[in-house]
This record gives sequence, structure tokens and C-alpha cells, in this order.
Amino acid sequence: MKQVINEKGSRPIKIWTDEIDANALQQLKNLAQLPFIAPNGVACMPDVHAGIGATVGTVIATDKAIIPAAVGVDIGCGMNAVRLSLKASDLPDSLLTLRHQIERDVPLGTGGRHPADRAPEIPEFLRKQYTRITDKHAKIFNRNADVQLGTLGSGNHFIEICLDQNQDVWVMLHSGSRGAGNLIGRYFIEKAKRRMEQYFISLPDGDLAYFPEDTDDFNDYVEAVQWAQDYAFENRRTMMAAVIAAMRRHIPVAFTITQEAINCHHNYVEQEKHFGHNLWVTRKGAIRAREGDLGIIPGSMGQRSYIVRGKGNPESYCSCSHGAGRKMSRTAARKTFTVADLVAQTTGVECRKDTAVLDEIPGAYKSIDEVMARQTDLVEVVHTLKQVLCVKGA
Repeated sequence: MKQVINEKGSRPIKIWTDEIDANALQQLKNLAQLPFIAPNGVACMPDVHAGIGATVGTVIATDKAIIPAAVGVDIGCGMNAVRLSLKASDLPDSLLTLRHQIERDVPLGTGGRHPADRAPEIPEFLRKQYTRITDKHAKIFNRNADVQLGTLGSGNHFIEICLDQNQDVWVMLHSGSRGAGNLIGRYFIEKAKRRMEQYFISLPDGDLAYFPEDTDDFNDYVEAVQWAQDYAFENRRTMMAAVIAAMRRHIPVAFTITQEAINCHHNYVEQEKHFGHNLWVTRKGAIRAREGDLGIIPGSMGQRSYIVRGKGNPESYCSCSHGAGRKMSRTAARKTFTVADLVAQTTGVECRKDTAVLDEIPGAYKSIDEVMARQTDLVEVVHTLKQVLCVKGA
């Protein structure tokens, strides 16, 4: 831990970095003022940066309340990685054809969806739960929920083929609950804000609107957010199957999955026991890292990524960072860098190198190695990965 901020009338803020901008620090101070924040305070990971209401890269433990905007709208966003029996030498010299195959087989972009007649089947339990939730909250019904299962999305979502320190091949991907989860998040964020207005509750930031436990709104939100998290988990599992199938079409060597590292969320909320109390733990850009937990901490598409094992540090609520974290906005990245910069920074990676993905240039992110160096008390490195192919959802 790098520093602890204690201000009168607030919970402590524990920060695993000495580099934090003024906007992010103010968001943390606003959060720490809330009366339902757990006594042990707020934990900020080394990739922390300003978000909407609450900082990204933050673990927020609350007693009998949840802040929907802290969970956000990309509910259940997270990672999945598997190691294959392939070695680097088994891959073709050019990965362009394979990249194009993956881009055809996995729908990409904000509105990416499968044709209705070729969409993967949603598990029955998810379908029944969704019907029950949307019967009660018609505004969150998304007609694309069926056809967006197994799709990537846009922004920083990606699919990668990587090599580890032993030259073993890994597949790693990053996505969430797509349009259905986005609607759920937006609906309940607005509902929480209306409740604050209705009861004349003043907050340091309107995006910190919350639902108290044992209310209908709270129970409805927990049910809907759990559905979105389950959908996100299934979305990644379905995509992983599609990517491996695409690889089998273009790699003549027979191969198997030798290790599934983890399929984990890094934007989610669940109830956990910490410091002897049952708390609602929101990880907004953070992953769970209990002792022995395997996790995935990706860098940008030109940096290394890491498979890690948690150390179960109680001060972080058994958590660690979820990635490198942005050091500049997408707009700033487009103003700062050129396509030539993108080409130079992604040397050796088979990926798009055009204006559509310029805001995802490695230079727009913090150094993943610096992030890792600041959390040695949270995790240990098990594998170091370097991507050789990256598919973006721009």
C-alpha cells in the first residue's frame, strides 16, 4: 500500500499508487463521506483513474446499501483466458487469415449481433430469469439479448492470442453483458437518482445515488445485476468456444485446452464477508484476489499481460487491479497519437492498425509493469503473456 488518506468525518482511502490525478482524488473523497461505506474504507488499485461518480480501479465495500453507478453499465465486464497445448512454433507464420476468421465468427462493435437463425442458445435458467425481471421492469427489455450472446462489443474489449514465458499459446478475451446489461445499469442508476430526489437526500455527487438494503428497489437491482453478471460470464464462455473453433480451422496441429485460468468479472457487486461483517463489495475495475485465486491482469495491445495468484490481502478486500488503466481519455489519445504511432507501438502484433482503434493505442495506457510493481502485496505473477494477435471491437 502506498498511502492512506484520513479526513475528518470520512472513511479512510487506501491507495496502491502515488500517482493519482485531482479529479480521481476528489471522487474518492466524495465516496468516503458516505455513511454506509465500511469502516475499513475504500481500496484503490494502482490503475485507479476517474470514472462516473466513482473511480475506476476501486473496491467499494458498503454496509446495507449499493451504489448502481459504481457498478456501472458494463455489468459483469471481465476476462477469460485458457492455455492450449499448442506451442509458438505451431502457429502459422502469418496470423492475418486467422484474425479475419475470428472477426467473421465473433460479431464485433457496439451493435454486433448474430443472425437470429445462427445465434447461440441462451441457457434456460438465464432466459427464465430475464423474463421474470423484464415482466416487472419493461423498460430494461432488450430484444437483442438473444442475438448478442457470444459477441465482443467495442471500446477496450478484445480477443487475443498470446504466448507465455514457456512459449505456450493462450487465448484471452475481455467483454461483458452487452446491450442487455447496459440497459439494466442505466435504468437502475436513474431510478436511484429519482429516489434521492424523492427523499431529499443530498449527495456530494449525484452519481453516488444508492439503494438501501431491504427495499424493493434494492432487491430488484440485486436480482437484475446478478442476471447481467451471469449473462456476461456465459457471453465470454460462448465467445471462447467460437475463437477456439476458428483456430482449429487454420491451425493443422491437433490441440486441447490444458488450463482455464479464470473466467472473472471486474465490474460487479456481490456480498462477501470482510473484517467480520457481511458487506456488499463493488469492484469497479478490480478483480477478486483471495489467497490462491487465479486472475488475469491485461496490459494494452502492445504490452504484456499477466496471469496472477491472489495473496488475500484484507486491506484491499482481497482484490487487485484489473489492467493497466488509462492515463489519457480517448479524445486526448486521438489528438496526441497518429496511425504511424499505432503501427510502431504494436510491432509484432497482428491487429488492426487504423484510425478506428487509435484511441486504444498502448501509449494511452499506464505501464502495466509499473502497475504490477505496485501491487506485489496483493498478487504474485504465475505467467507472463505477450500477445501476437489482437481483435478489437471498434
